[in-house]
Amino acid sequence: MTQKNTKQVRYEATRKVTLVGIVVNVFLSLIQLIGGVFANSQALIADGVHTLSDLLSDFVVLIAAKVANQEADEDHPYGHGRFETLATVILGLALTGVAVGIIFNAVTRLLNAETLTQPTSIALLFAALAIIAKEGLYHYTMRVANRFKSKMLEANAWHHRSDAISSLVVAIGVAGSVIFEIPWLDAVAAILVALLIFYMGFRLILDSTMELVDTAWDANKTKEMKDFISDIEGVDQMHMLRTRKMGNDVLADVHLQVNPYLSVSEGHFIAEHTMNKLREKFPELSDITVHIDPEDDEDAHLSKALPSRTQLMTQLYPIIQKHSLNEMTHSINLHYIKGKIEVELVLNETPHEGILAAFNSDCEDLDYLRSITIFSRIS
Repeated sequence: MTQKNTKQVRYEATRKVTLVGIVVNVFLSLIQLIGGVFANSQALIADGVHTLSDLLSDFVVLIAAKVANQEADEDHPYGHGRFETLATVILGLALTGVAVGIIFNAVTRLLNAETLTQPTSIALLFAALAIIAKEGLYHYTMRVANRFKSKMLEANAWHHRSDAISSLVVAIGVAGSVIFEIPWLDAVAAILVALLIFYMGFRLILDSTMELVDTAWDANKTKEMKDFISDIEGVDQMHMLRTRKMGNDVLADVHLQVNPYLSVSEGHFIAEHTMNKLREKFPELSDITVHIDPEDDEDAHLSKALPSRTQLMTQLYPIIQKHSLNEMTHSINLHYIKGKIEVELVLNETPHEGILAAFNSDCEDLDYLRSITIFSRIS
């Protein structure tokens, strides 16, 4: 299956699971709010408000999934995966906002005893229904999240799980209030629910923020990638491997040190071969940049002060002309290695040894040259 088809299948699965969540949450929020009013349960009403916030998060997921599914364009050359990350931050903010509101309301009621209400036993039925529905949504959403390795769906799944836990706390608080006839237990349950909601929201915001500031991929995965690259044919050494997350995808760039005397085309082949192998081994990688090095340039750039080809030739070519080598010159290859330049002069015929000796002698004044090697082509 092509990458484009995979993205489409992933989007359709995300859309389906989110629509199911929307339908369930609409039903649950109505049941909880109506039930909370008739059963005099502040905790159940708080849980219903929480469920309403889930509807907002579900719509955010739908919109983000649609945008993230778009292909890369001129304004977003790396794709739109970060919209999933942004959506996850919004989910976290929604959760923490709801939590603060519930805590404020519950504390206000605790400080004003006359506002406390005694829930009735029917509230337990509504709480149990919410637990079953939300736990079911968690398992369904997490199964799809694991299938497509979607952090956004995983976040939404844990959102459903936090809902199930909060509904369980509501059930315990309501049961305590009903059995022991202590009205403040219901308010305390609402606060505990809010604290759980706030924690989940904070974790979502923190994790997604780390991704937005280009935090590296998992350390174990990065080490596995380093070991894998080191075993690829043609790679002498590797350094400066950098990774970053973008939604469900991982972006990476790496420097490969190869034999410094390889041709440009062979070096390019090694880079392409490495990229293909990495994509096969790590399907999370959506974009890989490979830089080919003739030597380790991680700590020092030894050749940065050397002249370019044009600058060098303004000094070398007059020497070539002086010894009448220009008419028989086929090509001139330059190797920038360890702060010096090695020149390979390829000739169409073999000149007299005296000419070569004089030529080499004149080139000794070019202190940035390490060596000049002269080859004769065989027709």
